[in-house]
Amino acid sequence: MIVCVAVVGHQNNPLYIQSFTEADDALKLHHIVHCSLDVVDERVNNPKKAGPTLNETFLGLLYPTENYKVYGYLTNTKVKFILVTTDLDVRDADVRNFFRRFHAAYVDAVSNPFHVPGKKITSRTFAERVSTIVKSFGLSSAG
Repeated sequence: MIVCVAVVGHQNNPLYIQSFTEADDALKLHHIVHCSLDVVDERVNNPKKAGPTLNETFLGLLYPTENYKVYGYLTNTKVKFILVTTDLDVRDADVRNFFRRFHAAYVDAVSNPFHVPGKKITSRTFAERVSTIVKSFGLSSAG
């Protein structure tokens, strides 16, 4: 189950963060997202040690915590997508599919002529689309 998704700008500024759990966990999830940025920077700056090639946007499992697994994705414009899930047996194919759909929703949101690049994403349509993607996470693998 996905508990949090985030979009972080190329200067590590939060553009969008949404938690899908109780409000008392929101601060903890923000902290987890913030801590994951160090792991993303380490993987991007040390590609030999990290594994993914320079053209690979999916960063894979950034790090597991006691209750969560944190996954990362880096766009060509250095915008980072962070996914926090409670499932301990998530398949990479499901996570890649999630990020692919999430990236498409992000591109549609920032392509809006009224969106100011580098500012928070406040589009209600984007939020609804993200909620739909989150609800369908993992369901595509059953069929």
